[in-house]
Amino acid sequence: MTPFFSRPLLGLSAGLLLMGCGSTALVSTPIANIDTTPLKISDLTDAQKKNWGHLDLVADTIPGMSVDKAYAEIIKNKKGETVIVAVLDSGMDLDHEDLKDVLWTNRGEKAGDGIDNDKNGYIDDIHGYNFLGESYNEQLEATRIVKLKLGDASLQAKAKAKVDSEYAKAGQQKQQYEQIYQAVKNADDAVKKELGKETYTKKDLAAIEPKDETMQQNIGILTQMLTYEDSIPEVLEQIEGGIKYFSDQLNYNYNVDFNGREVVGDDPYDITDLGYGNGNPKNRVEDESHGTHVAGIIAAKRNNGKGANGVANNVAIMSIRAVPNGDEYDKDIALGIRYAVDNGAKVINGSFGKGFSPKAEWVYDAIKYAADNDVLFVHAAGNEGADLDDPANPNFPNDQVDNGPEIADNVLTVGALSSKYGSEMLASFSNYGAVNVDVFAPGDEIYSTMPDNSYDFQGGTSMAAPAVAGVAALIRSYYPKLTASQVKHIIMESGLAPRVKVILGGDAAKTASLDKVSTSGKIVNAYNALIMADNVAKGKIKL
Repeated sequence: MTPFFSRPLLGLSAGLLLMGCGSTALVSTPIANIDTTPLKISDLTDAQKKNWGHLDLVADTIPGMSVDKAYAEIIKNKKGETVIVAVLDSGMDLDHEDLKDVLWTNRGEKAGDGIDNDKNGYIDDIHGYNFLGESYNEQLEATRIVKLKLGDASLQAKAKAKVDSEYAKAGQQKQQYEQIYQAVKNADDAVKKELGKETYTKKDLAAIEPKDETMQQNIGILTQMLTYEDSIPEVLEQIEGGIKYFSDQLNYNYNVDFNGREVVGDDPYDITDLGYGNGNPKNRVEDESHGTHVAGIIAAKRNNGKGANGVANNVAIMSIRAVPNGDEYDKDIALGIRYAVDNGAKVINGSFGKGFSPKAEWVYDAIKYAADNDVLFVHAAGNEGADLDDPANPNFPNDQVDNGPEIADNVLTVGALSSKYGSEMLASFSNYGAVNVDVFAPGDEIYSTMPDNSYDFQGGTSMAAPAVAGVAALIRSYYPKLTASQVKHIIMESGLAPRVKVILGGDAAKTASLDKVSTSGKIVNAYNALIMADNVAKGKIKL
């Protein structure tokens, strides 16, 4: 279906229409220019698909962050300071061709000697730290609450209802995916036999004259599947991924008898039980790809002729392995934030979240510690397509309790955009909330690094957060005297403010403009952010 694009009306802060960096007159795009720009109604090219988050709304009619424009017109050949960005996530492929040259290295530590050389409390932490040890699969927090009887009776009852409901749903979904897989596989085998070849195109499929009802059904199944992917092998791969996802929910996430933490050896509900984990934050299995993908969005080596360009140059990525295949522990996140702060990170990306957090105060204290040390924490809003301002839809860690005042002024919560400007611009999975979501950024079908020197598309607010972390790193590199709070507000205030109403949670009956479903009402724009940063640094704008 061709997407419908409403005519945009973008509001820009009057404070942005000022002189920019150096002697060049750089100004944010005037509203009139945007209003007269023809909107994109055709499909993205292959090159645009791989880079749409870096493109410019006016030049490309795609709601990217104007990253390429910022490099071409503002950054150019300027030298900035190296900024350490901590990726608090799953393990990362530390040997990836597009990441190995941008890794943070702890110069005070000697690799493999089993000694805490720099006396920071962590042994052999050369490129970061691994709080998960050799564990990977994990329960969700609700399951742990039920198993360990954490919290009061009300919390336990709520968690049990969640576990019972989701376990049943996972079983049904797994069965449905298995049935779909078999139907597609049978249809594929039949068509291959009919055509006498192993690969075929949509044109080949359309040219078949079915001799019976079964073949007609096979053609119908495959034709429908090819609206989702370009080939049937890709369709089958996606379905297999769904089967694995729901199998993991049954075997690990909602299985009260599973204990993924046992191999780590600590008490995850005792913040004083330290000394666990190890200094190797590398991914343990190929499926553990999330951290690698996130790191590439932030800082994949730019313009090296390889698969992807990160948002930021001048970045050193610190890998902190703390997010398993299940819910992260509050203890690991709290200690991970403190590790990042104590070892020099100026930006922390947190592409994770959960609905239950029995030790949330540990994480709140760590966020405050980061604020006290001038470190920005960028957090993904979550992928339930839900309103986070509704108390029924919490997403931990957040920066406020019960929609009250922010606990600190160093947290940016990021929702996700799709590449379709107009009513479908808000990604269907993205959470939103006028109080609990600050900004939106590209997060749907983002191309980035994957384990074993590969690249692929992934989608989620997990991809939107590192895009914003990359913009924050750019600002902190070229304007290092700006505080974390200033960087946060520059990103929020310098974005583009569409007036078009967007569909919420994939439900066409629910629409609102971005100013009704986020604090800023804006989509992040690197070009404008650097202009505003320059003016703030020069005292021309007060925040």
